[in-house]
Amino acid sequence: MDLHTWALILFTLLGQMAVGAFLVLGVVHTVALRRHESALVDRLTDRSLLAIGPVLVLAFIASLFHLGSPTIAFRAVTNVETSWLAREIVTGVAFLVLGGAFALLQWRKIGSFAARRTLAVVAAIVGVAFVLSMAAIYMLPTQPAWNTAATPIAFLATALLLGTLAVGVAFIASYAYLRRHDDERVEALTGLLQRSLRWLGVGAVALVAVQLVTVPLHVAALSAAGGAAADSAAQMLQGGGLVLGLRLVLAVAGAAIVGALVLRSFREPLPVRTMSAVVPAAFGVVLISELLGRYLFYAANVPIVI
Repeated sequence: MDLHTWALILFTLLGQMAVGAFLVLGVVHTVALRRHESALVDRLTDRSLLAIGPVLVLAFIASLFHLGSPTIAFRAVTNVETSWLAREIVTGVAFLVLGGAFALLQWRKIGSFAARRTLAVVAAIVGVAFVLSMAAIYMLPTQPAWNTAATPIAFLATALLLGTLAVGVAFIASYAYLRRHDDERVEALTGLLQRSLRWLGVGAVALVAVQLVTVPLHVAALSAAGGAAADSAAQMLQGGGLVLGLRLVLAVAGAAIVGALVLRSFREPLPVRTMSAVVPAAFGVVLISELLGRYLFYAANVPIVI
């Protein structure tokens, strides 16, 4: 697999993770406000919000290694009415601008809460459109492995899964900083962190379950579809059983790590030290699993020859 394809792997994974993290962070913030005062919730979430922009910028930098030149992207935008690539670029840049504007306003507390929330909702909608535009690029009639519902489902599931675990890691990093600089609120922050990580863990396990169902069904559907291209794509997805097997094993391992944390959290409050070790480890394992999954996605590029 060449540099251009690896650039696409990094671009899609990082871009989807940025969108997923923005969506998950919005949900966590909204739910947490029902139980905690806004100042406390903002202390934990605002720094995590600021981390999303750099991840998205890295994704766009990676995409340049595929396009070869920024001018190609500018030329592609002129076909936005007919080209999913152009729509991907437009929605991606729009999400970066809108999300960045919201992060700045939220960090500085500029404008009313309602105005900032409206901007966040618009940015979230544009972010989902960005991920769906990514998926639509690959849904070509000549590509049996890509032209299925599994592509948008997998892209959205990846966005939410990586976003969920990335937010968990960001919360831990933010808490570590605040613990050193805000001793008066440590107890309240600890409770907020524990509850947030518990439900983030529940969400991560559910999303891994979606992946574990989608991947085998996709391979089975391709095998049953018939045709040389579909058969070859199914074989490439399975990777002789090794790569696909490793991808699924790592996904299960990540879910098991998070699941054990979640189960224990319902019995007793988890020590911060335990959470700080478990959540990043689960994120790393799942990230490798998703890298393997995206590698298999591009490896299944077997067109129908007419």
